[in-house]
Amino acid sequence: QVQLVESGGGLVQPGGSLRLSCAASGSILKINVMGWYRQAPGKQRELVASRTSSGTTYYADSVKGRFTISRDNAKNTVYLQMNSLKLEDTAVYYCNVDLVRTDYSFSSAWGQGTQVTVSS
Repeated sequence: QVQLVESGGGLVQPGGSLRLSCAASGSILKINVMGWYRQAPGKQRELVASRTSSGTTYYADSVKGRFTISRDNAKNTVYLQMNSLKLEDTAVYYCNVDLVRTDYSFSSAWGQGTQVTVSS
């Protein structure tokens, strides 16, 4: 079993900042990619940012220059620093991890989601 625990969501005014955290635990041999997705009401879930174990990052165009993804490999934790938040960033944010289990099988795990609301 693999568990992902997210934290850090909340209510913030436009222009404000939030930092999301996601810690993975359980039967993990190696984590390949850690990322954040979001889903706004009535919209499809979209990839916001991801980071590989070697440090390669991806950002959606809508968040480039405002969001920063980082990870602590020793703690199996990924962070998403969100600055200059806009109304359109309002969504439920989900952590996703692509990993190798201790039985050498590949797996993808999802966090429970954390609400980010940007409102004045």
